[in-house]
Amino acid sequence: MTDNVNAYAATDGVAPDRWASALHLFDNGAGVPHEETTVERWERAGLLFEARDYSAAAKLLAVVVEEAPEQTGPRLLLARAYYHSAQLKRAEEQLRVIVERDPVEHYAHLMLGRTLQRQGRQDEAEPWLRMAGAFAGEFTDDE
Repeated sequence: MTDNVNAYAATDGVAPDRWASALHLFDNGAGVPHEETTVERWERAGLLFEARDYSAAAKLLAVVVEEAPEQTGPRLLLARAYYHSAQLKRAEEQLRVIVERDPVEHYAHLMLGRTLQRQGRQDEAEPWLRMAGAFAGEFTDDE
């Protein structure tokens, strides 16, 4: 049995069969484009978020959340992307879904409080921020 890697001559170009097989890394066979999976969209959205392209991340995450509505992680990142791109009503909507489904998701409580604050709704924000503080073990002096 020969080693295929070493069977290629060291020339200036890439062997045609190697090039043809590399093309299939990007499609589902000859001429069939690769369709991105939900997991791949989730990963790409995370990269966009890390790159601070919050609007693009939000667009992609909205698709991920639609495809996997029961998952908290993508929905929370979508809310964060909305928050950072000043789409505060959308962030609030996503955060309310999260705290309704998972009442002990402390970060969602904090984000919801901050989102309401940023909209100038301090009175509505206070209970969410207190709850987030309680989850974190922070208590005010009056308690």
